[in-house]
Amino acid sequence: MAEEEVEKIIHHTKHIFINNVDSYASKCIAKFLSACVVGASLVETDEPEVEEGEERLSKDEHPKVKDGTFKIVGTIANKNERRPSYVLDEYFQLKREELLERLMECDIIIYNITEDADQMDEASWAISALHAEMARFSQPKMFILISTVMTWALSKPVDADDPEIPFTEEDYRRRRAHPNFKEHINVEKLVVKMGKTKSSLLSTYVVASGVQYGMGEQVFHFFFKTSWLGDLPKVPIFGEGTNVIPTIHINDLAGVIQNVIDHKPKPHYLVAVDDSKTTIDDIVKTIAYVVGPGKTKRVPKEDAFLTRDLRQMDIDALFVNLRIEAVYLKENFNIHWVCESGLIDNIDRVVEEYKQTRGLLPIRVCIMGPPAVGKSTVAERICKHYKLHHIRLKETITETLAHLESIIRMEDGETEAEDFATSSELLETLKENMDQNGGRLDDPYVIRIMRDKLKSKLCRNQGFVLDSFPKTYEQAKDLFYADDDEPEDMRSKIPPFNKKIIPDFVFSLDTSDAFLKNRVLNLPESLVEGTSYSQEQFLRRLARFRESNVDDETVLNYFEELDIHPEHIEITSSDDQEYLVVTERIIKSVGKPKNYGPSSQELEEEERRSADRRLRTEAQKRADTERRETEEAQQRAARWEEWSKCLEEVKKQEHDLLEVQSVPLRNYLMKNVMPTLTQGLIECCKTRPQDPVDFLAEYLFKSNPQVE
Repeated sequence: MAEEEVEKIIHHTKHIFINNVDSYASKCIAKFLSACVVGASLVETDEPEVEEGEERLSKDEHPKVKDGTFKIVGTIANKNERRPSYVLDEYFQLKREELLERLMECDIIIYNITEDADQMDEASWAISALHAEMARFSQPKMFILISTVMTWALSKPVDADDPEIPFTEEDYRRRRAHPNFKEHINVEKLVVKMGKTKSSLLSTYVVASGVQYGMGEQVFHFFFKTSWLGDLPKVPIFGEGTNVIPTIHINDLAGVIQNVIDHKPKPHYLVAVDDSKTTIDDIVKTIAYVVGPGKTKRVPKEDAFLTRDLRQMDIDALFVNLRIEAVYLKENFNIHWVCESGLIDNIDRVVEEYKQTRGLLPIRVCIMGPPAVGKSTVAERICKHYKLHHIRLKETITETLAHLESIIRMEDGETEAEDFATSSELLETLKENMDQNGGRLDDPYVIRIMRDKLKSKLCRNQGFVLDSFPKTYEQAKDLFYADDDEPEDMRSKIPPFNKKIIPDFVFSLDTSDAFLKNRVLNLPESLVEGTSYSQEQFLRRLARFRESNVDDETVLNYFEELDIHPEHIEITSSDDQEYLVVTERIIKSVGKPKNYGPSSQELEEEERRSADRRLRTEAQKRADTERRETEEAQQRAARWEEWSKCLEEVKKQEHDLLEVQSVPLRNYLMKNVMPTLTQGLIECCKTRPQDPVDFLAEYLFKSNPQVE
């Protein structure tokens, strides 16, 4: 198409409002549209599909593209998250009046009701409020409701004799909703109705989306996560699994929305699904095979309701059985499909999106060092922090033998004949080799076992800590050699190696021989008994390690050749604090975890343990407080009793002193005063004067022998 024609198609920048722009679907749609040019889907092009985040039309081809992109604004449910670069503005808990003003500023209003049932009331209000305010519109507006095919869940077949005939958009008046989605269908009808009044000012569209997948997952996330973590040996399939689920990649749904905006189609109701007609059984088996253990099992349908990671809306979607085709958009829209043929045919791409979006990347660590330096202690702590798999030679060999024996013991029908024969032959070979070597395996078998372990789904998903292996340069070369299907860079001087299992970080712990000997001598007998830490065996192992690490070709040299530079850490103490410091140093070098955090059950368990610790601490504090108060009370009582005794003694001493001091005075009074006073009182009684006191005073004065 000529540049002049393109310029006619591309319009000025348009503002799009999207509700809950921080939710899964709305976020992906917002990110997709922010990279699109207004009117770009009207341009017929054979250009290859662009990657997410790139512009549909490059600046070099069309100089005016920069002024014609979509600008995204929207509401958010979580204020704590940082606003992404592709969102121009965010609104949090606005009042209806304020929200209406924000909607009036936008050219396109998109309401997604596929994730949060609470948004249906707001969507109904929004279209009604906009319809009532059409007189205030400065330019035409478009309202797009993203609904779900669950509003078709109970629709009667187009042909009763052939229930596999799919529905199309033309059958939308015959649709019957799932009981939990009846409110969705009411909102759909309202949106379609409001668009018929004056479509030149307010055009409305309903897009019934299939079950969404891709870009980190939503409904299918439980199966991806279960497969990724590998906590269950078999991924559950709820119910029979024969129901057909209509699906669509979230970016393809965003492409449909882009086309609706650009094309302004005549039908007000559109269906957005891919071409797949796959059952939930096929979907889960594919996810389990590519991401996880590769095995599934059917469990009762009711188990889905007991699964904490599944919401009611997710469960309803997993059990829907619906065949439906998006005829109109296939014939009239210009969509650059991401997964037109469905999830199963594009599983590798979907899995890669899942890992990249959720930041699920393996962390591969190798810890080397002499025996008894504390490698396993550090490795266990690293595994716990990052949720990695601790790979040790002895345990891996034991695990492999047990696994082979379990395959052979399985009942008929559970194991493929070829797998049975291969496992039986390998087990026999390994046991024969161990018998010939006194319980040890030759290097080729050891390398095969360890390589298979490192290439297992769990190690490739989460990562691992490789503890004390490989021990020699040759073992390292054989363990990490490149697969035949890996491309080799002829220009590189680095030897070829398997990038999927090679450690990203190598740490070499070391210390003096005297320290190691002293540490082993101080180990409890219970730990030493039956291990290679007996004095003779340990000294032989230490000598072999030192001899193998003075050559030019060591394990550390091998990693150096691959530009993986080992970090050397000196151990100076055997106490727990030393290894804590070493662990923190390794964590600082490795960086943040790239795996799932604690599960809800783990968080609850940790919260319960924290609560128990908190209660025990509080109880201990209360007991300590009560004990201190009791002791203080006893001390106060003892002090009071002692003080009281002292006080009584002092009082007694004072009384005795006063008694002693009062004897001379009392004798004086009895000899010199009392006789005269007694005679004066007798005379007073005889005379009976008007003022006895004055009379007695006068008498005593006259009778005083010292007064002449």
